[in-house]
Amino acid sequence: MEIGKQGLRKLILRKGTNYYHYSCQSPSQGDEVQLQVHFRGWVKGGATLEYESSTHHQNIRNITNWTTSSTTTPLCFKLGQCEVIKGLDEGVATMQKGERAVFSIPPNLAYGELGSPPFIPPSSTLFFDIELLSWTTIRDLTGDGGLFKKITRDGHGWATPRDADQVLVNYEARLENGTLVTKSEGAEFHIGDACICPAISIAVKTMRRGEVAELAVKFLYGFKEDVNGTTNTESCISSASNMAIQLELISWKSVIDITGDRKVVKKIIKAGEGFDCPNEGSLVKVIYIGKLDDGSVMERKGSEEEPFVFVSLQEQINEGLERAIITMKKGEQALVTVDAEYLGSYGASGLVSASSALHYEVQLIDFTKEKPYWKMDTHEKMEACERKKHNGNLLFKAGKYWRASKKYEKESHLICI
Repeated sequence: MEIGKQGLRKLILRKGTNYYHYSCQSPSQGDEVQLQVHFRGWVKGGATLEYESSTHHQNIRNITNWTTSSTTTPLCFKLGQCEVIKGLDEGVATMQKGERAVFSIPPNLAYGELGSPPFIPPSSTLFFDIELLSWTTIRDLTGDGGLFKKITRDGHGWATPRDADQVLVNYEARLENGTLVTKSEGAEFHIGDACICPAISIAVKTMRRGEVAELAVKFLYGFKEDVNGTTNTESCISSASNMAIQLELISWKSVIDITGDRKVVKKIIKAGEGFDCPNEGSLVKVIYIGKLDDGSVMERKGSEEEPFVFVSLQEQINEGLERAIITMKKGEQALVTVDAEYLGSYGASGLVSASSALHYEVQLIDFTKEKPYWKMDTHEKMEACERKKHNGNLLFKAGKYWRASKKYEKESHLICI
């Protein structure tokens, strides 16, 4: 197979361990790769080349790295850093772990018209038999060299935390000379909080559950001063101080801004089942408790034995809570914070001050959606359409625009069917 348009060719001798997986992975720019014993090269019609293990890999582009003697030392280098000839850089980037392949590298991607005497004549095509042993992922997370991340233990699943999510981590930060700056086990914070250093907030958004990473941190993204906790107070963190941070992501709780203005916020405590959520007209079974900022109970509905049952978007609960509930899945448990603006009668009556909020502990037990459109006959569709439109108009006139929009949305679906 040909790689690119400059004459680089590849013959796979053994497929990698990820070949049959949907999520095949190959190393990327900046990754540190390790090539196995089968790293062997030869000049077309000429000498066999072996990597000289006594020479540092950073000089591999120089002829002093090649010998005609045998070696069993794996070769390590970073992709995209000009530590090897361009053909090797481009070829290895197409490999998967455990893969073995032979590459044909034209002169323009090797040593060019000059060659590299005494073993590599001018304008030589080179061949390399390579097995990719492993690689370590190294990423420049900020694009300015201020924060590099190296994965030392892979995480589980595919999901990663997002802005505002509440994460649980272990971390240890040290200066370049090994001086401990701070460490914490079981630290919990919201991504973006000012109380944590920027490097941790940035890096944790790229991590999967259970992942462990090493961070190389410039001062701009590190701790600006000694922090609370287990800290060496004698350490001096200056503008020239770089750090190494060991970071482990234990878990996180998703935090969702329901209204887009931070006035209705849902934090998932326990994930629900499947992907379906209640919609307009669903029969919903829930248990919830609403508390004021001081912890006093303001509202309580439902129990394990007898959940509270209501029809969604029928003004049976306040708008803010309802907006959150229709984003929940069966079995989900969440903490929902509702600003006074979205509390309806509570806010209007002054039971909750304009500067306060209600904090709900909510569990969605179950829900049943309305009869689906495709099961309705024409007469039922017409009746439902008129009913949605009428109810939407009433809500609109009352200034309840969000609920009205949901009625109109349902009506438009009926019309289109």
